[in-house]
Amino acid sequence: MAEPLPPTRPRIPGSGLAKGLAVTLRTMTKKTVTAQYPDAQPELPPRSRGVIGLFEENCTVCMLCARECPDWCIYIDSHKETVPSAAPGGRERSRNVLDRFAIDFSLCMYCGICIEVCPFDALFWSPEFEYAETDIHELTHERDKLREWMWTVPAPPALDLGAEEPKELAAARKTADKLAAEAAELAAQTAEQAPQPEPPAGGMTMTTGTNTGTNTDPTTGTPEPSKPSDPQDGAS
Repeated sequence: MAEPLPPTRPRIPGSGLAKGLAVTLRTMTKKTVTAQYPDAQPELPPRSRGVIGLFEENCTVCMLCARECPDWCIYIDSHKETVPSAAPGGRERSRNVLDRFAIDFSLCMYCGICIEVCPFDALFWSPEFEYAETDIHELTHERDKLREWMWTVPAPPALDLGAEEPKELAAARKTADKLAAEAAELAAQTAEQAPQPEPPAGGMTMTTGTNTGTNTDPTTGTPEPSKPSDPQDGAS
């Protein structure tokens, strides 16, 4: 059997009207503040849906955003290039190269589906909203303009204390540490293989610089006082 519903409180007649009038009275007593736009820019929330920025380095021309767009306002053109093999004897690969990426904002309804379905994080929301045009045809923005809006995308919020590190960041840090270790090992091997300078023959060391006034006996190795020079030798 279904449980009986809890008893409801009896409504006082006119309570809804009284609540509405209370909101009106609180608003009337507050000071009116006029937003001085465009001299003063409004403070937008970090998740504002202004325009869509393109980070084309991450775009692989998978066409997923264009296929999932309900308004068909994304236009993508590309061509294929052959990439030589990285190892000798390997097979050549082909990759897609982006030629055009445009969005018609006169058709876009800002649903954000293209950003959500992008598997390579190439599309982001930008809070920019000042892109009005006098001609509707100029609302189709190419990838150069979309790339400019990419630099206005706010940074993602910080992780909570104790949260796990993102997998992408952990993989990038692991790769960077591996490359640094390989570079240090290669530098150590190069230093070991470098030829060492050989000492001069006979075990005698040669010094350069100013004469200190002492000579060294080659047989005993003890310093000998230098003989004073004869002024007649210089005159002769």
